[in-house]
Amino acid sequence: MGKLKTKMEEEMALRGLRPRSQKSYLYAVRKFVEHYGRSPRTLGQREVRAYLIYLLKDRQLSDSTVNQALHALKFFYRHVLERGEVVEDLVVKRQRRRKLPVILTREEVERILSATEGLLYQTLFMTLYATGLRLGEGRRLRVEDIDREAMRICVRDGKGGQDRAVMLSPRLLYHLETYWWRCRPRPWLFARPGADQPIATRSAQRAFQRSVAAAGIEKKVSAHSLRHAFATHLLEQGTSLLYIQQLLGHRNLTSTMIYTRLTETQTSGVRSPFDTLIGEAPERFW
Repeated sequence: MGKLKTKMEEEMALRGLRPRSQKSYLYAVRKFVEHYGRSPRTLGQREVRAYLIYLLKDRQLSDSTVNQALHALKFFYRHVLERGEVVEDLVVKRQRRRKLPVILTREEVERILSATEGLLYQTLFMTLYATGLRLGEGRRLRVEDIDREAMRICVRDGKGGQDRAVMLSPRLLYHLETYWWRCRPRPWLFARPGADQPIATRSAQRAFQRSVAAAGIEKKVSAHSLRHAFATHLLEQGTSLLYIQQLLGHRNLTSTMIYTRLTETQTSGVRSPFDTLIGEAPERFW
């Protein structure tokens, strides 16, 4: 697939696909070609359809994973092989079921942070919880992204290629300054020891799991759970859902509304307008 791979890389670059998307597209097409063991020029709609069914039924992959493979194949056939008609009518119906995330309590977050070894990881996890950043956004922060004058953190090239600003709490600023004076990172705020690169995602996740175990927490959580905890705890404090949406960088409010299903405080203190009507309350029958 040498020449075809080169052409696909060029087409993806021209269309501005992010590096992570390019990598996943190339992987999906490579697995498709390996499955049949022959040139993709000889494979048509019947083979693509059969491959998607194989992923769903035999491999039992999630619908989102199969959809990703379909998007990669559509790009490949349209822009590389120039045979868009092969994939024009192919769809994979997405399941609308969405599992609720596991939420850490405030006390559990505090235990995890206290149990984290190493100033770098402890400060990173503090930052994720204090701001609601995704792990990828947090690990790519640069020192200049910390705006002490405006008390905000600039998140550059977040999910979907969007920039945004999030709050910088005074308590977090204190820990960031302490971390900076001791470690002097530059340009990346959370750099690999002895390297001019951000820390690896896998290393951060492993460190988080060590902290969870050391804290004696048995919930199935990841570093992303700090983002979920941030949003849920803000909601419990009565923060506007629209403001939380902006902080999280969600394009659609529907993505943010999942947190309303994770807390009872939204209804426990709410008074029905019926109770404000003029007139005496009726007798209770039971």
